[in-house]
Amino acid sequence: MADRLTFGTAGLRAPLGEGPLAMNVEIVEQVATAIGRWLPAKSEVVIGRDARNGSEDFANVTARVLAEMGHVPRLFVAPVPTPVVAHEVATTAAAGGVMVTASHNPATDNGYKVYSADGGQLLPADSVEIEALMAELPWPADVSVELPSAVERLGAEQVDAYLATVTESIGTRRVRVEDGQARNGLTIVYTALHGVGAELFMRALESAGHRVISVPEQHDPDPAFPTAAFPNPEEPGTLDLAIALAEAEDADLILANDPDADRLAVAVRRAAGWERLTGDEIGVLLADRVLQTADRGSEIAVATTVVSSSLLAKLAAAGGVPCHTTLTGFKWLARATSGTDETLLFAYEEALGYAVVPTIRDKDGISAGLMFAEMVSGFAEGVTVDSALAGIHATHGVHVNGQYSKRFDGEDSMTQMSAVMESLRSNPPEALASNGFEDLIAGSEVHAPTDMLIYHVDGGRVILRPSGTEPKLKAYLEAVDRDSAVATQRLTELETIVRELLA
Repeated sequence: MADRLTFGTAGLRAPLGEGPLAMNVEIVEQVATAIGRWLPAKSEVVIGRDARNGSEDFANVTARVLAEMGHVPRLFVAPVPTPVVAHEVATTAAAGGVMVTASHNPATDNGYKVYSADGGQLLPADSVEIEALMAELPWPADVSVELPSAVERLGAEQVDAYLATVTESIGTRRVRVEDGQARNGLTIVYTALHGVGAELFMRALESAGHRVISVPEQHDPDPAFPTAAFPNPEEPGTLDLAIALAEAEDADLILANDPDADRLAVAVRRAAGWERLTGDEIGVLLADRVLQTADRGSEIAVATTVVSSSLLAKLAAAGGVPCHTTLTGFKWLARATSGTDETLLFAYEEALGYAVVPTIRDKDGISAGLMFAEMVSGFAEGVTVDSALAGIHATHGVHVNGQYSKRFDGEDSMTQMSAVMESLRSNPPEALASNGFEDLIAGSEVHAPTDMLIYHVDGGRVILRPSGTEPKLKAYLEAVDRDSAVATQRLTELETIVRELLA
């Protein structure tokens, strides 16, 4: 029993099953006990969950364990989106929080995300401390999932407080008047991908005057995810039902959340039909909107990750706003301005994660969806999402970004992935490393140690890193040029190199 689950990019995440390397009530009893020892005495702890198999039991076990240890658990008794829990931790006296979710992983998985007192996800040092405490504990038996009656139940009041924060921060109103012309809301097709975001997302968008049509087959929470084996809106096919509905309804926009509603995907109508925007395209558009509407009377900053588009830094520089670059994960992004007097006004990572409300210190697909809809509905006559992007590119250069992932299978999948990274590290590929490369395995002056390789090539870059949540090696590609055709061709060439390298 020496080996146990460890914290990855966003907490624990693994298939449901038996033993210390799977998600089950025994491992939850252990991690909850370790968290209880790690926290100050008599701490308030916010606990939420999604609608996956096992989530209710895992949340109840967490609340019971913490209550028995003298802490004050505050439990959302019904499934809620992850950003609701993040908001409750950040805006109350809570010393920490737990969200039981596997986000966009397959139906076979579940997970456990932990928040610190500042409302951000655990940093590695805290994770290591909790893991060490777990290692001291015996494997539990006869774990009770019964919830003590004294545990405080959270619900509608806290959800409403979250929504009020979001709408006030974004500044929505039902009818927008610009240049003397009234502009009504959009017609939006939305999918929750069988997750927990539908009710709250639709409330937020409809309160701003938008007409939202939810994909009926994917509206209600369903832990089997019957229409999406991999319920990640980045995956091919996940938006097919939404696209069909958008065609039938002549919609203006498609918006999608992942199952715990902390990510946002967007699709727009183009000449060839409906197409998804990349995470970087969404991020740059949202950033442009934030920078244009920001109050410049205070110290503000924006942030992104090392694997996201380099375009945000250029936008921020043009606006005279600092831009911080962090490692992947919102545990880093949320703290990008730590040690400064700056307010982090906006942060994003290319994996469809956006923070647009400063008091919510994690990615939030609901508030990001609302801001995106408000941005589009406020465009001047004749402006589209694509023309807005083209205007940014005309000023700062065309930045095209892409990804390629190699998934590893089998019980030794993580070992396989580590071996590939070690081979690339010790034998740099000539096609990518001609201009040298950065290896962050030991960290740098700016970044903590992480398993990442950055290859700088003429007119672009390639970044390789293992996923922190699944056995998948990710390649992040970027090509930059004043000419769109040249940048696109360069990106294609980089993808070809990476595919052959990881074949």
